[in-house]
Amino acid sequence: MSQSYRPKPGEIPTEPGVYRFRDKQRRVIYVGKAKNLRARLSSYFQDIGNLHQRTASMVTTAASVEWTVVKTEVEALQLEYSWIKEFDPRFNVKYRDDKSYPWLAVTVGEEFPRVMVGRGAKRKGTRYFGPYSHAWAIRETVDILLRVFPMRSCSNGVFKRSQQIGRPCLLGYIDKCAAPCVGNVTPAEHRAIVDDFCEFMAGRTRPFMKRIEQQMYAASDSMDFEKAARLRDDLGAMRKALEKQAVVLGDGADADVIALAEDPLEVAVQVFYVRGGRIRGQRGWVADRTDDSGTPELVENFLLQLYAGEPDAVPKEILVPELPPEPATLEQLLGDLRGAKVSIRVPQRGDKKSLQENVARNAKESLALHKTKRASDLTTRNQALSEIAEALGLDEAPLRIECYDVSHIQGTEIVASMVVFEDGLARKGEYRRFVIRDQQGSDDVAAMHEVITRRFRRLLDEQARSEERIGEDGPMLVDPDTGRPRKFAYAPGLVVVDGGAPQVAAAQRALDELGIDDIPVCGLAKRLEEVWVPGQEDPVILRRTSEGLYLLQRLRDEAHRFAIAHHRGRRSKSMVESMLDDVPGLGEVRRKTLLRHFGSLKKLREADLEAIAAVPGIGPRTASAIKTAVATSDATRKNPAS
Repeated sequence: MSQSYRPKPGEIPTEPGVYRFRDKQRRVIYVGKAKNLRARLSSYFQDIGNLHQRTASMVTTAASVEWTVVKTEVEALQLEYSWIKEFDPRFNVKYRDDKSYPWLAVTVGEEFPRVMVGRGAKRKGTRYFGPYSHAWAIRETVDILLRVFPMRSCSNGVFKRSQQIGRPCLLGYIDKCAAPCVGNVTPAEHRAIVDDFCEFMAGRTRPFMKRIEQQMYAASDSMDFEKAARLRDDLGAMRKALEKQAVVLGDGADADVIALAEDPLEVAVQVFYVRGGRIRGQRGWVADRTDDSGTPELVENFLLQLYAGEPDAVPKEILVPELPPEPATLEQLLGDLRGAKVSIRVPQRGDKKSLQENVARNAKESLALHKTKRASDLTTRNQALSEIAEALGLDEAPLRIECYDVSHIQGTEIVASMVVFEDGLARKGEYRRFVIRDQQGSDDVAAMHEVITRRFRRLLDEQARSEERIGEDGPMLVDPDTGRPRKFAYAPGLVVVDGGAPQVAAAQRALDELGIDDIPVCGLAKRLEEVWVPGQEDPVILRRTSEGLYLLQRLRDEAHRFAIAHHRGRRSKSMVESMLDDVPGLGEVRRKTLLRHFGSLKKLREADLEAIAAVPGIGPRTASAIKTAVATSDATRKNPAS
């Protein structure tokens, strides 16, 4: 192992701090913290045979190390988390969902909030409950509770249509919606229903059930038996919903119960969310082991990733299998996030101990299932990258591959796409779209030359900008304002283009003109799935069963899909714009407003006169002209001869 970048022992301080390892391209590949920086960093530069396999790989990949001294261990935890979030280092443990979990979401940011089931990333202005194991279970619970809390559950389209026609949907007629769309309740009254629903879902169920029970008896005493029967059914509905969430903690505690299942390569984590003594949700993660850290370090790392970005999710009590290395420090950090005291502890007996054992069984089953699914996947991805490197004569496996495709219709509306795979997996956050500037004189080859030129000119610009910051804090491959990687800051290990020899030659020519000679290029031709390399008369032939060919096909197909999606979006907007060019009184600003409101030509065609007139700036007269223009365009499209 080359240790040319190893700092002298006297240069490293003995105070607490956070350190970063960077590779040759100055990309941060690992972030860590230490109570004693000198002792911790020195442990990385021992005999390579004594290091964990992933640690050894990280140390040999790195080309430099730097550190920042902090005053307290709380500051070190905060800085470590912010750097991991900012730089996304490839050698840090990254917990990723072992499946897509559904959430129960309430859009509290809207004037008339709706309840719905959703998956994926959380959005601002929405309150979430869960996650849950099955979407059908949430829908069943919501369906039961809507008779007690008749809040809106319809889509925006259904809501607007009911407003326009002045008639509620079916749920409004069967008393499972208060029908705010037609003014049956005011916004304030509907908001009160939503607040009660959220309180019930958050675990504060006793006050509601007690209140409804009192109202039921009062109605019975006053001889209003119809109301009493309705309240009795409401009470039964709430009890039925609660039966689906068994009491697991008799003291009615709010706690997150966490368990880990580990092996030398991976770790699985399961969390049960307990609110009011009942399990309100369950979630699982898996991660690759990056070093020889023990369970306490894994627990600390997981708690940081779980809570540091979501202070509202921090509960009063966190039950873990083993305490993190500095539990008081982590409790202080999470307590500051929550705004109240947080306790991290290991349950020793009783209900909490029994529940954590159940969570641990779930974690073990999750890890076993994950390994069954992924065992071949890990092997084939590594094999695919090795086969590509061997076939193309590369010095090392291309960990980052970029693939480009061009899309157009008979030379018009030419666009291109760039997709990125790292370690054989798609990095959709780094995909990019291009609109070809020379729409008149471009074909596939010229368009490919333009795209490669623009992408790698940006690479050179970003590298030059980064070099200006070397003396200050190392080359800045991450935008200091957003904390995200600069759009075109990283050089790929391989460029793949969709096409044969002409497209490959165009891409290589673009790189040569920019003076870039260390990025290999290849192309994948669709007809015979041949791999073309610049300067070679004959293609490289990979076996049909080759994992390397399969990965290149996935790259090519993903680039093609992304380019087609971009092209369709632009084509739809251009059709709408051309259709509306001759509408009297419809200028560019109002045309764009119309496009933003409906989003597509199909939705504009389906909209009625009232819906179009309701768009800001579009009155009844202009709406009528728009409908006429759409109808004329449709008639021409169906019967061009006329």
